[in-house]
Amino acid sequence: MSDQDTTELRTIDLAGILEKIPHRYPMLLIDRVEEIERGESACGIKNVTINEPFFAGHFPQQPIMPGVLIIEAMAQTAAVVSMDALGSDANGKVVYFMSIDGVRFRKPVVPGDQLKLRVQKQRNRGAVWRFEGKAYVNEALVTEATF
Repeated sequence: MSDQDTTELRTIDLAGILEKIPHRYPMLLIDRVEEIERGESACGIKNVTINEPFFAGHFPQQPIMPGVLIIEAMAQTAAVVSMDALGSDANGKVVYFMSIDGVRFRKPVVPGDQLKLRVQKQRNRGAVWRFEGKAYVNEALVTEATF
């Protein structure tokens, strides 16, 4: 298959993510990106652990991952899809989060969960991409949004 073939589903490991987006710990919120369909969709993986810095204050007696960080993890997954689609044209470019619509938080995300962040491109016009994202834990929908 050619490098530009959209039917090949691939995985990008942590090193590959670090090459594509500028986020670094503690703001890098994805560990791996799987099932990438070039320029269309992917599934980001976030292994949620008690060692996450936000759990110290949200909430110490009942740790829950902040919803805004789940959305950020979805956006980072979408950024990897966008940058991957650009290939070498992505060099020196940065993806920005511009808007969010229709956010719904369905269930809390806690230490020990593995988030599966499924993003699907709805459209792109020039440099602006719009994605639908859904986050799952054990196949249960926990968060959804359009961004």
